[in-house]
Amino acid sequence: MRSGDTGRVLAVCVVHAELEVPGRVGRSAIDKRPVEGRVEVGPLGLAGDHVCNTEHHGGLNQAVYAYADDDARRWEQELGRVLPHGWFGENLRVDGLPLSDAVLGARLRIGTTLLEVSAPRVPCATFQHWSGERQWVKRFALRSDTGCYFRLLEAGTVGAGDEVLVEYVPEHGITVRDVFTGADPDRLTRLLELEPTASDDIRMQVDRHTRRHAREAAG
Repeated sequence: MRSGDTGRVLAVCVVHAELEVPGRVGRSAIDKRPVEGRVEVGPLGLAGDHVCNTEHHGGLNQAVYAYADDDARRWEQELGRVLPHGWFGENLRVDGLPLSDAVLGARLRIGTTLLEVSAPRVPCATFQHWSGERQWVKRFALRSDTGCYFRLLEAGTVGAGDEVLVEYVPEHGITVRDVFTGADPDRLTRLLELEPTASDDIRMQVDRHTRRHAREAAG
């Protein structure tokens, strides 16, 4: 993804209904469906949307979640089923941009908002239950087509059909996929030095990857 690249919003999705998840999870707002018209976007996300588990989801650094349509289509082929807009729990289904390879700190103009790439999506037990697929979390993690979270820089509105314009991409080039997989811990450590927007959650993920690689190296 480079500055000047463009995509398009296929759908804007918010909570349709809360879902009761077995076990300790409780209620979830993963069931998101497309809505018509323009939707206000504030620091904590889209108007009409919310999270149930505020300890592990939502907040300023997970205000908006977007998923690439190309990634969704690959999953449709593998699973042999239609995955409608919102199925991944995304707020925005986007065509034309590789969001799972978005660079941390990149800034995208979507509608009248300005959003900044802040984190990969980490699959959880709720996503497993919602999918109805065997070993879904493991499969999703292995593919690492995570989509990306955004924090809000400029409030505004978004709507289906809006252009998505990449306005700025940091030179460090480290992507949400890089952070999720942790394949190169030394490079991720440099991310923390080079990217001032890296959140505490990103720093914890990098720390986990670094400790895991140290244990593996020690045998």
